[in-house]
Amino acid sequence: MKTKTKRVLAVRKGSVLLTERPFVYVLKSKLREERCDNCFKRNRLLKCSGCQYVYYCNRDCQRESWADHKQECNNLRRVSPRIVPDAARLLSRIIFKLQRGGDLEKGYYSETNFRRFKDLMSHYSDLKQDQKRMEHFTSLCGVLIDFVGESNLPNSAELMGIYGRMCVNGFNILDPEMLSIGTGIYLACSVIDHSCDPNAVAVFDGITIHIRAVKDMPVLDWKKVFISYIDLLNFPKDRQAELQATYYFLCDCKPCTSIQPLNVILCPNENCGREIPVKKQDAEELPQPCPSCGDHIKADTYRDYLEVEEFTRHQLEIMKDIAYLDVCKVCLKKQRGLFHSLDILHVKVLDLAFESSIQIGQWEQAVEFGQELIAGYEKYYGEYHPLLGIHYLKLGKINLYLKKFNEALNTLKNAEIVIRVTHGDRHALYRDQLLPLVRQTEAELGEV
Repeated sequence: MKTKTKRVLAVRKGSVLLTERPFVYVLKSKLREERCDNCFKRNRLLKCSGCQYVYYCNRDCQRESWADHKQECNNLRRVSPRIVPDAARLLSRIIFKLQRGGDLEKGYYSETNFRRFKDLMSHYSDLKQDQKRMEHFTSLCGVLIDFVGESNLPNSAELMGIYGRMCVNGFNILDPEMLSIGTGIYLACSVIDHSCDPNAVAVFDGITIHIRAVKDMPVLDWKKVFISYIDLLNFPKDRQAELQATYYFLCDCKPCTSIQPLNVILCPNENCGREIPVKKQDAEELPQPCPSCGDHIKADTYRDYLEVEEFTRHQLEIMKDIAYLDVCKVCLKKQRGLFHSLDILHVKVLDLAFESSIQIGQWEQAVEFGQELIAGYEKYYGEYHPLLGIHYLKLGKINLYLKKFNEALNTLKNAEIVIRVTHGDRHALYRDQLLPLVRQTEAELGEV
């Protein structure tokens, strides 16, 4: 009798694939009085006595940062009170690091394989054809001449190559809540390609990046490790447009190439509740019957759906920079009875409604929106994603504040499951934020 051989996985979800400190990095200028310029932590900060521009936790952070800050310190003081654009500051740091031998620095992604800065793709020819990027490059050159002096700049072709590598390979450095606080260049991590169906995620602990597996892998093959460069809560054509504009390629992953309608109308049969895919934005051609119960969508209902869809798209465009809870509520009210809960536009509005409810302290509504949002997050971000874990954490925190202890513990335990995979149990998000909330909730339940 033959015995079955057990399949051994080389990489299990939750595994750390790569950890790396940045080649160069900069803190967002708008946060310079709130966070240390070296470690990005929030602390009591001390201003640099030289430039009077950047702030540090202490002298240790100032000493660690000196190699990068040395050349810019006097220049920042000289151009004060002007704020140097973040991109110009990052570009100048790359230039000075290369001048002092940084071109030899190696970022290892295996025991024998590494990348130097010159190995990063510059997309030089694509840049030359990109009017917006060329305008940005030209404006940065003007800033750099004033900031560091023309004599410190390489020739224009070399400078454009450096600029291209910076644009295409830069990582947004994120805080524990996935908000951008700076930009960094990570040599080894630049080997990782994009997919809209990723099997790994990038998370940060301060300025250190961790690439963690969110799916099991039979073998660690860097050609088959993918992270997402962009927000996945979007239509394929919008994702493709962003990838083309920012990184000069189109994605050929399954979510981008297969037919997966993201506009889904609610089945009119109240006893069914299933979604009916909307494949054509044409009021004259009705969707197919419900795949579950066979009911048909009426022409008037379909036209109503398309009108609300157009209205929702318009409102989402208006709310790109700031969300308004009242507007979100109007959209959700119009969608009721027409949009299935997994319709991508419905999920995007729910996402904004949840965050705007938190901002104005409407906690009960935040819980309502946040609970409904979970299914959409799981569909579009996947079962294990930092944003899903953080979403559960926020919900748990709100439920705890509202003294809904059972609901709080349930959502916090869900957060624990996700965050153990996406961040690990040593990350500050898990150790300093999640665990204390779990213990507090358990203590409250013990006293009830």
